[in-house]
Amino acid sequence: MPSPLLEVKNLRVEFPTRRGTLVALDDISFDIAPGEILGVVGESGAGKSLTGSAIIGLLDPPGRVASGEIRFDGRRIDNLPYEEMRKVRGRQIGAIFQDPLTSLNPLYTIGRQLVETIQTHLPVNAAEARQRAIRLLEETGIPAAEARIDQYPHQFSGGMRQRVVIALALAAEPRLIVADEPTTALDVSIQAQIISLLKRLCKDHGAAVMLVTHDMGVIAETCDRVAVMYAGRIAEIGPVHDVIHSPAHPYTVGLMGSIPAMDDDRERLLQIDGSMPRLTAIPKGCAFNPRCPRVFERCRSERPELIDAGRTRAACWLQAADTKAAA
Repeated sequence: MPSPLLEVKNLRVEFPTRRGTLVALDDISFDIAPGEILGVVGESGAGKSLTGSAIIGLLDPPGRVASGEIRFDGRRIDNLPYEEMRKVRGRQIGAIFQDPLTSLNPLYTIGRQLVETIQTHLPVNAAEARQRAIRLLEETGIPAAEARIDQYPHQFSGGMRQRVVIALALAAEPRLIVADEPTTALDVSIQAQIISLLKRLCKDHGAAVMLVTHDMGVIAETCDRVAVMYAGRIAEIGPVHDVIHSPAHPYTVGLMGSIPAMDDDRERLLQIDGSMPRLTAIPKGCAFNPRCPRVFERCRSERPELIDAGRTRAACWLQAADTKAAA
């Protein structure tokens, strides 16, 4: 395995409030190798997007990285001054957001926005930047790029705007791309095109991708590994095939069982009872224990760390050697 491009170690993100400190991410650790696509999946409120925001240095105040560290290519970046981090963001780390309209300025042509981004990060003149912008639009599948480069965001469809955002993210040839639900607002046929595009760009450019989504179909189609998040922690992490077909954590089992399959003759899908706990009311022990069908006493009192579970790692006492032996 090549050495990791991104290393996240024991990351803790807090939001100070009048009623106390809310812990939004609690002891998150993972890494991504060059050319790898890591999927991050879970219910709304699990902390997926917040993890991406922490990595690219765009946490909304008063949110802060309270402890742990984020390393990019061996260099720690979570404690960089704003201007230093701004140089890393865009040049080394690109970002693709869920709603392309929040990433594009409606008053400027897409060409102006692309050229400005390219010239900010690369030593090229305006003419060279424009040619690079046209190539990027062609590479991301926008037809008649030379003509469309001078159009405004509202003149593009949703799928085409998302392609423009991907072109913006790639403008300075970043080595890592954080993609936060890039296909959620798109119809299924456009989703497939965007997924195919991300995979091709990852392969051609050797970029690493962190793909945040709640769609397991997108994860299965796109990613090499997947991290399943629950209540601000990683519940399970491992190769996509193993997590999907042999899940070790009861939460992952529930997620997989709630997905319909064409070759499945079940009359009813599995349902995970209850809902994600609020940050102010995360239960003691394993955060999933009030909803878990296999809960036992240890789950209610001790919080599990990630434990080896075959080819994956799961934060579940069912995988502990002493629990298995007793069973």
